[in-house]
Amino acid sequence: MSFPKVNAVIVGAGAGGGIVAKELALAGLSVVLLERGDWARYDEHNDDELQSQRTPALGNPFGPDDRRHRRVFVYPNGSTRIVLPSEGAYSNNAGCIGGGTVSYGAMAWRFMPQDFRLRSTYGEVKDSTLEDWPISYDDLEPFYEKAEYEIGVAGDYTNNPFCGPRKKPFPMPAFPYNKEGRRIVETATRMGLHPFPIPMLRNSVPYNGRPACIHMRSCVGFACPVNAKAGTHNTVLPIALATGNCQLRTGCVAAEIIVDDRGHARGVRYFDSDNRAQEQPADLVMISASATETARLLLNSKSKLFPNGAGNNNDWVGHNLQGHCYVGAFGLIEEEVYEEAGPGATVGISDFNHGNPGLVGGGMLANEFIDLPYRFCDVRPPGEPRWGKAHKDFQRRYYKHVVRLIGPVQEIPNFSARVSVDPAVKDAWGIPVCRLSGTRHPYDLQGGEFLSKKAEAIIKETGATRVWRNGPSLWLSGGQHQAGTCRMGNDPKTSVTNRFGQVHQIDNLFIADGSLHVTNGGFNPVLTIMALAYWVSDYIKTGWKGSKFR
Repeated sequence: MSFPKVNAVIVGAGAGGGIVAKELALAGLSVVLLERGDWARYDEHNDDELQSQRTPALGNPFGPDDRRHRRVFVYPNGSTRIVLPSEGAYSNNAGCIGGGTVSYGAMAWRFMPQDFRLRSTYGEVKDSTLEDWPISYDDLEPFYEKAEYEIGVAGDYTNNPFCGPRKKPFPMPAFPYNKEGRRIVETATRMGLHPFPIPMLRNSVPYNGRPACIHMRSCVGFACPVNAKAGTHNTVLPIALATGNCQLRTGCVAAEIIVDDRGHARGVRYFDSDNRAQEQPADLVMISASATETARLLLNSKSKLFPNGAGNNNDWVGHNLQGHCYVGAFGLIEEEVYEEAGPGATVGISDFNHGNPGLVGGGMLANEFIDLPYRFCDVRPPGEPRWGKAHKDFQRRYYKHVVRLIGPVQEIPNFSARVSVDPAVKDAWGIPVCRLSGTRHPYDLQGGEFLSKKAEAIIKETGATRVWRNGPSLWLSGGQHQAGTCRMGNDPKTSVTNRFGQVHQIDNLFIADGSLHVTNGGFNPVLTIMALAYWVSDYIKTGWKGSKFR
């Protein structure tokens, strides 16, 4: 079945797609937004930590489900395994309206100016695809600001001398430090560092018709019961739907971008909530499905002019997969430093993001989100028993006595870390699945070791009696910070889109998600994904007025 043509069809209602839908609908374009999941309601999942927190043990409450979705993971030795969304190697991203913004920790970092110019700042890195972005921090700054005000960010950069210039303060005051955070702030300040409150996509005060945060400890991995955590599902999407120009269709799994013999995208073929094959024609197509699923959709969209997938004649779609290796340190402390008030993470340190001798980039450090008891079973010093009475005794004795500093390492992109489509394995709709292969760049081990040692030094200085580090590995990145598989660039031979997210050689096909990232920064990337969605939308709206994409 084919529906009447609309101006734009968008695949994915997450951090990027929700913003694009709102921007185009407000500009008067007719929009169809396709989402494979549905609305995620707190009452349906509540505080079941076995299902919700980080890598779920008993299924993924925010989708996709284990029954119909799978991927193929390729180990470094070449062996393969089919993995399900509830397994870590799947590198999962949520399948629901709002995507990961429903259940994320909501850290709202801007990338630093240097993050857009790594190649110019640090030079060539052997066996890497390290490159500058085709846009700068200054280009994106107004759109960072727009995301902070429209979605809603609480923060205070007064004590952060390393951030890029900004024209306006945060729209909401920062959250206060918790007990663990105060201990870290006092220690880090004494050591000559510059701790500051983490910027959060979470209401510290009532904002834009939504209430202030109620500080539930079960925040990360869960939906917010009062809508104080800001995502696209409770901010921009309601505005898009209220215009009457945006139609949201849930339970829709995209199979292919339809590209004609003249090289124009003509719409999207998908399966609806009743598993019926459908087509939605459109003047332009926007993909905002995540760095794994966006690459998969392009690769599965083969045509006469693009036999290897839409926009993939130069074989760059799916390569350069990045995420974040998280490293840091833990310490056991005699006094109780645990507080029930969520989300737990309150203090950040950016002293080590750049300017580290012998390194390219670095990373941010922060105290961690609250680990619920099930998740805390993974917080153990080396050699500590993982089962039996000693394991239980540790759980009881130290659950409220751990200080931690953890952060993401700025990864070095490499061509072999990639998403492809498997030649044999298909999902429940008969669509070839993602095949994940490669490893992190070996250079990432140096950055990870450096950052974890810095965290260890700070934790020791807090007075912790037993300290251990969480070091890096070469394990392939992915998960909710996945990025880089459809990087933007000025040269079609070494990138997938131009600086506006427009796929090279397909003028009416756009991308707005983390797959555009040339590098992924030493921060959680969601605010950059949101800013890019505004940036790409602005270009489309300007071009639309001149009938450029019709």
